[in-house]
Amino acid sequence: MKVLMRKCGKCGRYTLKEKCPVCGGKTYMPIPPRFSIEDPYGKYRRKLRKEIGFFSFRR
Repeated sequence: MKVLMRKCGKCGRYTLKEKCPVCGGKTYMPIPPRFSIEDPYGKYRRKLRKEIGFFSFRR
């Protein structure tokens, strides 16, 4: 999956562009969120996948 969101190194704003539209600074891909064994939103994500049929394989 391609990550589109970028963060400016100068002002800290988020954008989708290579160059910040506010200050003109260079942007970079922010680090991923921390992994947690106690995933607080895991049950909601699994419920949504089940509702939309993410796990069902149709041929």
